[in-house]
Amino acid sequence: MAFSILPSHGDGFRLHPVAPRLAPMFCFALLTASCALASFGFACVTPFAAFAVVAAAMLPLRQALLVVTGAWLVNQTIGFGALHYPVDAGTIVWGFVIGAAALLATAASSMVLGLLPRGRTPLVLAIMLVTAYAVYELALLAATPFLGGEGAFTVAIVTRIALTCAVWLAGLVAICEIVRLVDPFGHKGAMSA
Repeated sequence: MAFSILPSHGDGFRLHPVAPRLAPMFCFALLTASCALASFGFACVTPFAAFAVVAAAMLPLRQALLVVTGAWLVNQTIGFGALHYPVDAGTIVWGFVIGAAALLATAASSMVLGLLPRGRTPLVLAIMLVTAYAVYELALLAATPFLGGEGAFTVAIVTRIALTCAVWLAGLVAICEIVRLVDPFGHKGAMSA
């Protein structure tokens, strides 16, 4: 079953739950709200790879990077402000590493989206997620010789976080489909006008 929120016309695979002019704000609202929910619900396991895929599938790269940066800022604000992360050099640097990893995952998702042929939308999203997650985790792993934390990269932990990202991606795509079907912003009228 192909999702109709990913049209086959000239812009390739793009999530289109709202009119293109509203897409950056919708994506920002969706991902920052999701990030807040994930930050409070899972603390250190925010599904940035899933966020990267949604942003890359919905927006051009520059806008996707800005939206993911916004989600990362929400995550860090909640972490330090509400969840009382320790304010020390290691924690702050890890925060920036996580942000950089999320941006790399977004860029990788966008690149994969541009390289893949049209068709088989769920497969495209799955390939984007695998790529984004691999890039994200490798970027984090690259920081462990300097910052520690190698123990967080066991097969069990990496697999659990990967599955969490897959569930979040499915949920975010479902939300996009529901918004597209409900059409609260007059998307269908804007597309035909």
